Amino acid sequence: MKIDDLFNILHNSLESKNNGKKISLKEMALSLGISMRTYQDWKLGRAKPQAARVVMKMLGQLDDEEIIRAVRKINKLED
Repeated sequence: MKIDDLFNILHNSLESKNNGKKISLKEMALSLGISMRTYQDWKLGRAKPQAARVVMKMLGQLDDEEIIRAVRKINKLED
């Protein structure tokens, strides 16, 4: 599993959710609270945040419904 593939899949999924409207690296980085350079490095595979890899492996072990419940709980923590 390559971490840049994960970021590209998620980035493209968010664009699809946004009716296909492109989301710039700058916009995505701002929404994540990180620098554009950091996000760009992740997306291009130049930097490999270990936490992201672990989180994705953990999510990969869950069923679809469990993923949805977990993400909803995480989203509630943001409030």
